[in-house]
Amino acid sequence: MADASTTASPATGPPAAGTRKAWPHQWKELYEEVIDTGLCTGCAGCVIACPHDVIGYRHEPGAYKPFHLEEELGHDDCGHGVKGCTSCTRACPRFRNWETEADRHLFARERRPDEVSGIYRDILLTRAGDKAVHELGQDGGLVSAILIWCLDNRVIDGALVSHLEGDGGWKAIPALATDRGSVLAAAGSRYTYSANTLALTEAREQGLQSLALVGMSCQTSIGPVMWHRKVGKAGRPIKLNIGLLCSKSFDDSIFEELFEAKYRLRKDKIAKMNIKGVFQIWMDNGDYHEVPLKECHAWTREGCNHCPDFAAEHADISTGGIGEDNDWTLTIVRTELGRHIISTMVDEGVIEARPGDSDPGAIALMHKLAAKSRSRWPEWANPSARVGLPVTAAP
Repeated sequence: MADASTTASPATGPPAAGTRKAWPHQWKELYEEVIDTGLCTGCAGCVIACPHDVIGYRHEPGAYKPFHLEEELGHDDCGHGVKGCTSCTRACPRFRNWETEADRHLFARERRPDEVSGIYRDILLTRAGDKAVHELGQDGGLVSAILIWCLDNRVIDGALVSHLEGDGGWKAIPALATDRGSVLAAAGSRYTYSANTLALTEAREQGLQSLALVGMSCQTSIGPVMWHRKVGKAGRPIKLNIGLLCSKSFDDSIFEELFEAKYRLRKDKIAKMNIKGVFQIWMDNGDYHEVPLKECHAWTREGCNHCPDFAAEHADISTGGIGEDNDWTLTIVRTELGRHIISTMVDEGVIEARPGDSDPGAIALMHKLAAKSRSRWPEWANPSARVGLPVTAAP
């Protein structure tokens, strides 16, 4: 079992009680520093945190960004912000010192330069013990197994996930899963974007109070940032954070403009996709195709171009299908909650597990891709996300 220390450092722990400064930042600064600069990943943290419902979201190809619904002050200002509302900037996991604030909240210390993949406790390789869950899920089917077990044991009463829109389509949309069937409907990777946090609205309407969030790395930083910055009401129902290893996601138009136009692969005939050095595509007739990743780069979403977090560093459990085995999930356990859930599931035979260092190549690849993602974070932005990278000499 690979292990990393989580001992808190007194010099970098959270500020003492009573020393926090007032948080003055509002939508205008969020727009200027994050949205307009291309740092915005479209996670929708600001949308779910807004107490006045004045932040909209375009969940559509070429967009996946928040926008302001009020028009009197223009798209870059907010009447409520002028009056003192700061909820949107408090919830944004790309605003100002977001990484160290999330680290301090979760781990009581900041990430060290050698922790390029974030702070963690254990690394395992896992897979679902239930054959149906294993086969329907991506790689080892771990995420589906966790959600089903947590629902059955009343750890959560719902999960914020993504489903596919319509029949035969591959457009991912936010969805709420509350039972085995709706969990399995969310199984498998999409590679296009879904702001799963937006399913929180439906969860609230149903009166659910204990939720799991399954999301890409940008989404799994929302909760810790919210809690650290004291806008916890919006994030209070999120009890479990499951992160997906992610180097980038693609615009929905990649299906028509690349896969179909060049390779004659209709999206309504695609059965499964994966990325293992190439874009792997299985068709419903059993055919298998590979598309070079370099051909896909033109469809990378804008918000992914600067994202520094490959390894979902602020999740309780981070998961991904990298390594030599296609039917095991690389599992990074980061918090005590994550460790308790994984160890209990192993003890009960719900999942199988073996040490992560039994596939050292998978761990090495994670660290390599994590460093590559961090190098994308602009040098003009807050420097914390680049800690551990070589310092670029001034010209």
